[in-house]
Amino acid sequence: MLTKLLSRATCADCQLCCVFDRYDVWETPVLSEEIRQKAEKLLPDAEFVSKGEESYLFRIRELDEDDLFRCPLLDPVKGCMLGTEKPFDCQIWPFRIMELDGRQAITIAPICDAMTAQPLSVLLDFLKEGTADTIFGYAAEHPDVVKPYDSMYPILLWKTEEN
Repeated sequence: MLTKLLSRATCADCQLCCVFDRYDVWETPVLSEEIRQKAEKLLPDAEFVSKGEESYLFRIRELDEDDLFRCPLLDPVKGCMLGTEKPFDCQIWPFRIMELDGRQAITIAPICDAMTAQPLSVLLDFLKEGTADTIFGYAAEHPDVVKPYDSMYPILLWKTEEN
C-alpha cells in the first residue's frame, strides 16, 4: 500500500517494524480472523489472544528488559510469510490510526527513518490522495486496530466528516 513512498527493498533491509521490545509490544499487529487462520496454517504452534470479536494478537510471553519479540511471521531472509496479505497494521506501518480525546488521527511512527525523512507535504499529499480514506474506513469496520494515542507519534491528519 505504501510502495509509492517506501520501496519493498528498503523495508526488507530494515524489518524494524517486525521486532518489538517490552515498551513497544503494544504495537504488535492486530490480526483479523482471516489473517489469524492463515498464520495458524503457517505456524501451527503459534498462540493467539483475542483482542475483540474477530481480532487477535500473537500471544507474547512477558519480556525482560533486553528481550525482543520478533513477529512469528517474519522470515529474516524473505520477510513476511504472508507476502502482500499482511495484517492491516503492517500494510500501513509506519502510519498508525490512533485515538485521542475521542477523535481518530493518522500518526506516524518516529522510528521509521525512511518515512520521517520524507517532507511533511509528501506524506500529507499521499494520505489525502486516498490512503487516509482507506485507513479511516478500515478503522470504522475494524475498531480494534485503533490504538490509544502515544505522544511520541506526530499527528499527521485528523479524521473529519469528509474522510
